[in-house]
Amino acid sequence: MWVIVMILNNLETSIIKELISIVQAELKDAEGGHDWFHIERVLKTSEMIAKIEKANIFVVQLAALLHDIADAKFHGGDETIGPLKAREILKKLHIDTQVIDNVVQIIENISFKGGNKHSEYVSLELDVVRDADRLDAMGAIGIARAFNYGGFKNRKLYDPEIMPKLQMDKEEYKKNDGPTINHFYEKLLLLKDLMTTKSGKEMALERHQFLLSYLRQFNKEVSI
Repeated sequence: MWVIVMILNNLETSIIKELISIVQAELKDAEGGHDWFHIERVLKTSEMIAKIEKANIFVVQLAALLHDIADAKFHGGDETIGPLKAREILKKLHIDTQVIDNVVQIIENISFKGGNKHSEYVSLELDVVRDADRLDAMGAIGIARAFNYGGFKNRKLYDPEIMPKLQMDKEEYKKNDGPTINHFYEKLLLLKDLMTTKSGKEMALERHQFLLSYLRQFNKEVSI
């Protein structure tokens, strides 16, 4: 039995290494907040949470690596491209069909989408990768990513005349082009209470406090 387990572990490790190379190549020109380094951070955080929460580590690794392989934000809002591309890649790697289906459903349900959409697909692996992805949108990294994306989209940094939109549905959220600082109130500060794993909830606390601290300093400086 242990020989079979060792062979399977070696095979999965080989697949993950190959997939890493594929994702690195696909995202070599990606926007800085959704590039390979974002994927790598989500992968490492996902692995850490998965071990604690006893999730299927292989499914978690596959989903973490492919969750932004074709983010809808960079494809005209089309949410079908990413899952389809992920499925094609996994098929070429000869991944089991059920594993592919699980990974694709994770990718389809990981996005924030205004925070009001409840996933019809439920799995521990989804919880793990989604928490890891949301953690990367918090704290110092989350702040850096928010302003990088705002600059990428040529959005205003701050405008006191434009108030945050706190009750957006999915379509309103996708079309929203408000100032980057509003994004803190519209998404980043909401993430702490959307964590689903015990580990994710614990890790989110410090990052949430850092967001609040940053906003206090920001508001202090713009009020001079």
